Amino acid sequence: MRPVAFTRALALIAPLALAAFPASAEDALKVAIGQINNWENQPPTLGAAIFKKHGLALETFGTQGAGETLQPVIAGSAELGVGIGVAGAMRAFAKGAPVRALLPGFTGTGDLYWYVKADSPIKSLKDATEKTTIAYSTSGSSSNNIVIAFVNELGAKAKPTATGALPGTLTAVMSGQVDIGWAAPPFGLKEVQDGQIRIIARGSDVPALRDMTSRLQVVNTAGLERRKDVLKRYMAAYRETLDWMYADPAAIDRYAEWSKLPKPIAARAPEYMTRKNMEPLRISGLPGIMDDAVKFKYIPALLSDAQLKEALPVDALK
Repeated sequence: MRPVAFTRALALIAPLALAAFPASAEDALKVAIGQINNWENQPPTLGAAIFKKHGLALETFGTQGAGETLQPVIAGSAELGVGIGVAGAMRAFAKGAPVRALLPGFTGTGDLYWYVKADSPIKSLKDATEKTTIAYSTSGSSSNNIVIAFVNELGAKAKPTATGALPGTLTAVMSGQVDIGWAAPPFGLKEVQDGQIRIIARGSDVPALRDMTSRLQVVNTAGLERRKDVLKRYMAAYRETLDWMYADPAAIDRYAEWSKLPKPIAARAPEYMTRKNMEPLRISGLPGIMDDAVKFKYIPALLSDAQLKEALPVDALK
């Protein structure tokens, strides 16, 4: 069984997000964001004025990765979670967690890279041994999925190690606690430029992952039932914010200020995370995603058509 129903359901996002929704009195939404300083997760923070125009006031807070992002959504203390690995979201759903996919978040894996200290003897993943530690953020994250693929698909002999957020990962690498760190541009590009670290691998090194949707936005089911109109306005504002981020130089200024990165470094983020990568109307590679989710034991078996339809209740928001 292939997840045809899920693929068709995702296609219905297009008319939903492109429709015009009237703004009402300002509604509050609490949004948990994994790796909040990453460019691809910035629309809810950088686009506050656009969301406000759609009658929304977003309260955002950061987490160290997908595992931590899912928890407040499951508990109901946040209505939305941004930057959730697709396999991790499916695992939560399969276990009965009250979360559903709302929007595709990012397609592809070329934005994530793995690095070592400049003086490390490791030149590529082929140099890793059973004693080598290789970082990912949290269980169920896209960085976790890629590291698993490095080991299972590329034969890297390294021990996957959860290190949380990017700054903590860099500290662990520079102090020798972890051999191979992970990051997403523009984080770490200054250290690369200064010769402190060397990039040895990218997520796109795994051919099967290059055109797969890697991250989703998820919503708490209670919020989905109670606040359909609010979520429609959120989706419309999100896409409008993306268009602004890639068209207006002021977005880079705001991002540099937010992330506290030098502007030349911040300005490189869109090179790695293109508008096409971030299109919330597009999801691809679902058959492979589902196969990998089973293969790597995120879920015990492929979800049925009925389960897939429930996991992505687009019809409820049309």
